[in-house]
Amino acid sequence: MKHTKRDITLALAGVFQAASLVKQIANTGMANTAIIESSLETLFKFDAPTVEDVYGGIAGVGHGIRTLNKQLSTSREQRDIEITRYVISMLVLEKKLSANKAMLNQIANTLDEIKAGLEYFSLMHENTLLKIGQLYKDTVSHLTPRIIVSGEQPYLSNENNASRVRALLLAGLRSAILWRQCGGSRWMILFNRKSYLTESTLLLREL
Repeated sequence: MKHTKRDITLALAGVFQAASLVKQIANTGMANTAIIESSLETLFKFDAPTVEDVYGGIAGVGHGIRTLNKQLSTSREQRDIEITRYVISMLVLEKKLSANKAMLNQIANTLDEIKAGLEYFSLMHENTLLKIGQLYKDTVSHLTPRIIVSGEQPYLSNENNASRVRALLLAGLRSAILWRQCGGSRWMILFNRKSYLTESTLLLREL
């Protein structure tokens, strides 16, 4: 299937959404629950027929579209360096993860088990978040370079926050894989910024 610029932009917005949520939780201990849930739902939608369906419609990645658009439309000095760092880290790790078929299989199998458990615990239940966070810890956290999350220590040391952060990083990687599958590349971000800005502006009008 040939993917459009809209598809590529939506997938990249998914990475930005996860990065923004990670920053919020690490620095304040809080983030919009509905937006977190939208990001985490993508972990269980590997058979979605379209990119838009992965996010349950563009509203599911609306926060990411706004974040991406803001990062691209502001000057270098005004951009959020922390969000940029998380995005770049996830795009780098995605390449290593995609090359590790055994780890991908482990993640897919465990997500299947977690999905079966959603019959008893909701996606945002601390038990589910703990399992997704543990999956990240058992797999992706062993890849290098590791994603170092910075923030306020009281929030970072809270186990529930740590689980949410790890789960969101895994969701960000899921979007990064999708972005690569759609034809995205880091060179495109460097040299095609205007194209991403134009597409994200068009998407904003649909929100």
